[in-house]
Amino acid sequence: MVAPPSTGLDSGRVRMLCFDVDGTLSDTDNVLTARIATLIPRGLVQDRRRAARGLVMSLEGPANTALSLADRLGLDQAMVSALNWAYRHRGHSRTWHRLIDGVDELLARLQGRYPMAVVSARDERSTLRFLDEHQLRDRFDLVVTALTTGRTKPYPDPIDHAAIVLGVRPQDCLMIGDTTVDMIAARRAQAQSVGVLCGFGRRGELIRSGAGAVIASTAELEAVLDGRGPRADHDMA
Repeated sequence: MVAPPSTGLDSGRVRMLCFDVDGTLSDTDNVLTARIATLIPRGLVQDRRRAARGLVMSLEGPANTALSLADRLGLDQAMVSALNWAYRHRGHSRTWHRLIDGVDELLARLQGRYPMAVVSARDERSTLRFLDEHQLRDRFDLVVTALTTGRTKPYPDPIDHAAIVLGVRPQDCLMIGDTTVDMIAARRAQAQSVGVLCGFGRRGELIRSGAGAVIASTAELEAVLDGRGPRADHDMA
């Protein structure tokens, strides 16, 4: 049985950090918003960028639902295998994802202070290419992608795997992500989680899914770890 959502973050319990990629390390949200905005005809809406962002945010829920359904039906491996195949055959143009502002500096400060893992539902090839493109692979002790374990997020398997490999109890891990999928995976692993608003998630849904704290950007994580950051207050959801 899954434990109920947490009402706060115990930073003193954190022994390992697990980072999602899209919307957490990578500025996927804003890049997608900018691209979609260019596709909206001028004059159709007053603010094309605002309309595009609304569309991107509205797709987060159905996308997470589809991922959960694929897991339940045992189709996630087939989905990611197809993505891997498509990636290998699409050429090698530079990725259009960029880093969230301040993330590189944050990871540099945290390296050595905590074991750190990437825990992503991306395919392995594109995950590693993103990390290599931004010289981040050496910042992490482990990279867990969609096919590393039998099931991906929102199941706890990727967090459990990272904890075992790096010699930490799952409940002493902190999952940092931008979607309810990340929060639910952490809760099921009995780990803690921090939601970030620089990606696809909204504050209320992140809190309801179990986030112990919600911050504007991943770059603010250090303050949370030092006990100076905001707690997730359910009355503010």
